[in-house]
Amino acid sequence: MSLSNNTSLHPRTFLLLGIPGMEAIHTWISVPFCLVYLSALLGNFSILFIIKTDSNLHEPMYLFLCMLSVADLIISTTAMPKILSIFWFHDRKIYFEACLVQVFLIHSLCSMASGFILAMAFDRYVAICNPLRHSTLLTHRVIKNLGLAIVIRGALLFSPQPFMLRWLPYCRTNVIPHTYCEFMALIKLACAETRICRIYSLTAAFLTGGLDFLLIISSYVVILYTVFHLPSKAAQLKTLGTCGSHVCVILVAYTPAFFSFLTHRFGRNVAPHIHIFVANIYLLVPPMVNPMIYGIRTKRIRERFLQVLTSHKV
Repeated sequence: MSLSNNTSLHPRTFLLLGIPGMEAIHTWISVPFCLVYLSALLGNFSILFIIKTDSNLHEPMYLFLCMLSVADLIISTTAMPKILSIFWFHDRKIYFEACLVQVFLIHSLCSMASGFILAMAFDRYVAICNPLRHSTLLTHRVIKNLGLAIVIRGALLFSPQPFMLRWLPYCRTNVIPHTYCEFMALIKLACAETRICRIYSLTAAFLTGGLDFLLIISSYVVILYTVFHLPSKAAQLKTLGTCGSHVCVILVAYTPAFFSFLTHRFGRNVAPHIHIFVANIYLLVPPMVNPMIYGIRTKRIRERFLQVLTSHKV
């Protein structure tokens, strides 16, 4: 299949290359990608089902976890079906409007996922540093409003991106060397001044993921200060244990995100397929790993999951 350039300033379609330089093994690469996607679907739907059906789990941390699972499901489903169609059927064509929708959903939902992780950090901060007020501060109404604010923030900050991309002329090529439509990948195809778009993208990224990460670090500094002032070693370990799952989720979410950001902005000598792999890890691995972390490390979710399995067997 020949990938000819489209000289129109506003092409009707773009062509997604997949992973440049590795087209010959796309079919083999699709196997782990497919397994990751199926694991993400199974894990997140299981988390949602377990928490919904067990009223004892209707607590702030688990309700925020439900919000994170919904965001992860939509992120995975926004990107993965098209990626697999590229790998399996060489279906590289994507309509311009569909590409813009994918850009908005991916970036806004990633910011929402970051916000939900921050909300979970706030829950841990209140539970450990001000436990007597935990139930009165984090009521169901407050949790609902926090979730809504996070969704609105993500939607508002990233809604200008599709309009920016639509106004740009694309006279160079309509070929995107990526597995999905990503803001910076499209910016590189434009044949116009894109400085304002780049600055806005960086600002939006800092006001979501960057600011969230700084607030999470600040909350854990206070948490650690409080924990190490507890009277006994056993109490310290027990309290830290309640944060273990959340810390793992933070590492899984932010480590590939920052690595992707750094290689994208400063890694001019990094091979293109490394860029694409890191971007896909950032997008697709956290939705798979987050349910596993909470399913394995959280005793109440683990017991409820085993209870559901054994009841179905009976």
